[in-house]
Amino acid sequence: MFRGLEGWHFIVIAVVVLVIWGGPKLPGIAKNLGESMRVFRKEMRTMNDEKAADKKAKSSSESNEAKSESTDSDKK
Repeated sequence: MFRGLEGWHFIVIAVVVLVIWGGPKLPGIAKNLGESMRVFRKEMRTMNDEKAADKKAKSSSESNEAKSESTDSDKK
């Protein structure tokens, strides 16, 4: 059925369909897509910041434990 069609044919057909039936909706779709991308980037940045803070807290607590162990052994 689709033997003669290649990938770019489907892209052209999709663009034509969007322009004909979805023309008035395209600005709204683009706006929603932009807002979604902003939210996604913000959440990724927040997640990376939290991961870095966790890593920093973990390394800080490990160094504090090492210091307390060395002072405990000095007291004995």
